[in-house]
Amino acid sequence: MKRRDFLAGAAAVGAIGAASAVSAPAIASGKRTLKMVTTWPKNFPGLGTGAARAAKRITDMSDGQLTVKLFAAGELVPAFESFDAVSSGTADLYHAAEYYWQGKHKAFNFFTSVPYGLTAGEMDAWIHHGGGQELWDELASGFNIKPFACGNTGVQMGGWFNKEINSVEDLKGLKIRMPGLGGEVLRRLGAAAVTLPGGEIFPSLQSGAIDATEWVGPWNDLAFGFYKVTKYYYSPGFHEPGSTLSCGVNLDVWKSLTPAQQAIVQNATMAENNYMMAEFNARNGDSLEVLLKKHGVQERKFSDDVMMAIGDASGEVMREVAKTDALTTKIFDSYTDFRRKAIKWSDRSEASYWNARKLPFKYS
Repeated sequence: MKRRDFLAGAAAVGAIGAASAVSAPAIASGKRTLKMVTTWPKNFPGLGTGAARAAKRITDMSDGQLTVKLFAAGELVPAFESFDAVSSGTADLYHAAEYYWQGKHKAFNFFTSVPYGLTAGEMDAWIHHGGGQELWDELASGFNIKPFACGNTGVQMGGWFNKEINSVEDLKGLKIRMPGLGGEVLRRLGAAAVTLPGGEIFPSLQSGAIDATEWVGPWNDLAFGFYKVTKYYYSPGFHEPGSTLSCGVNLDVWKSLTPAQQAIVQNATMAENNYMMAEFNARNGDSLEVLLKKHGVQERKFSDDVMMAIGDASGEVMREVAKTDALTTKIFDSYTDFRRKAIKWSDRSEASYWNARKLPFKYS
């Protein structure tokens, strides 16, 4: 018998009173405690606090029927073991970034961010109105997980470097922390990209184990104190133009929830998805000013030549990923079709407005 079938059968038995000693009292009283694990340090601004808010939203909206207990990275399981913990039922939910699971399936990258991909607003549009959620469900169900978008950082910065990056040659041999497909793009250009959980980045940068790192943006980067060990801060973040954070629910747990409880989880995660994006937009500008004016950080932009080389390598990587299997091809086709349409509209709407807003007219 497949393990999932066994778990589903056990859940059904539990519903009629033959559940385990742990779950039976909770079901009998109509109340349940669910364990949420995360890939973030405890109380880390934006990401860790976003996970905490999502847990609290579910708890509050259910009027205590569902109490979500939060475990930061390392408290119950190590950061990168969150997926397996929820898939197997050791934990009930995770809050993370799906590209951390690319070792399970390359297609998970599409549901966080891919190089030169969709912005935050475009990601939401694809997930909710372009077929993305259905494809995500199909992918994640193979691992016993029901996924939801549960936060977004917006366009990220290009990263912190211990030297200036003036040409593609400067990337060769560079040891950089960059997860997801962005890391693979930089490998194609000669860098040595590695994946590290958030809590390990600063000591690795400080010790010289890595020469550079990306994380998120000014608000989070200020909190981690990267300015203490390196001063060159680059933009834009080609690798993460609109990084969606996720809440994955154990599929057996999801199916055991009532329709009302499922609606609570769905709406609580959607609320956090919007709230987190607003918070990053509110905090990043002020934090950048602190980095530049108080800590002497030197802001830089990648040259067009560097960005073009990265773009070419990005296309090469994406086309190769698309050939992984039939499901990845289907997700890639959906994503890139939506991307083409989104670019046409964004150029005429937001991009046109941003350019107009920079004109030197008097406003304030």
